Amino acid sequence: MSQLRTFFAGATTMAAALAAIMTLTGSADPGRRASFDEITVGRINIVEPDGTKRIVISNKAQFPGDFMQGKERARPDRSSFAGMIFINEEGTENGGFLQKGSIGADGKIASGLSLTFDRFRQDQALQLLTNDSAVHQQTAIKINDVPMYSTTAIADYARFRQEAGKLPEAEQRAYWDKLADEGRLSQNRIWLGNTIGKSSTLQLKDAKGRVRMMLMVTPEGKAEIQMLDEQGKVTKSITPGSADQA
Repeated sequence: MSQLRTFFAGATTMAAALAAIMTLTGSADPGRRASFDEITVGRINIVEPDGTKRIVISNKAQFPGDFMQGKERARPDRSSFAGMIFINEEGTENGGFLQKGSIGADGKIASGLSLTFDRFRQDQALQLLTNDSAVHQQTAIKINDVPMYSTTAIADYARFRQEAGKLPEAEQRAYWDKLADEGRLSQNRIWLGNTIGKSSTLQLKDAKGRVRMMLMVTPEGKAEIQMLDEQGKVTKSITPGSADQA
C-alpha cells in the first residue's frame, strides 16, 4: 500500500508539473498562444514554421554572429553588444540594431547604438548611428552605395585587405582606387550628422566617397555651402553674405 501511495503521489506531482509547462508554453490551447505581463529571458529566436531564424533578440552574453544563407559565422567584434538581428527568408542577415554603453576601469566611455538596413547578401546601405566617448559624441545618418553581391561578396572584403597588406605601402592606395573604379567597394554617398568641431553638416559625395558638396552650420550659427574638387579642395563657397546668393 505504501508503494501505491508513493506512486500516486509521484504521478500527481508529475501531472501538476506538466500542466504548469503546458500553461506557460501555450500548449493547453489549440492556437499555442500564451499571454504574459512580463517575461525575462537572455535571448529570443523568432523563427518560421520550418525553423528558419528571422529575428534574434539577445543580451550581450548570448549575442549571435552573423548569418549567411542559413549558416552562422563567428563575429568576435560584436561581443560587446546586445541587440537585435534581422534575417531574411534564405537565412541571410539583412540588418539589425546593436547597442552598448559602459565606463571602463580607466574612466573611458564606450557607448554606441546602430540601426542598419543591408543590401541583399551584402553590407549596410542605410545606417542610423550614435557613438559617444570622452573625446567626441557623433550622431549621423549614412546612405551608402553597396555593390551587388555577385560583384563583390561579403567574403571578398577580407581577401581585399589581405591582398592590399601584401603590397608596398606606396602601392596600396592605387590598389583600393582600382577596386573603387571597378565599382567593387561600398562607398558612403550621403552623410547627415555632426562633426568633431560640433558643426552640423549634410555631405553629398561622388561614387568614390569623396565629398563634392557640403551644407554646414557652425556652432556659432554661420551657414555655408561648399563645392569641392576631387582632392577635397573648396572651389566655391556660398554664405549668406556672398554675392552668389542671388
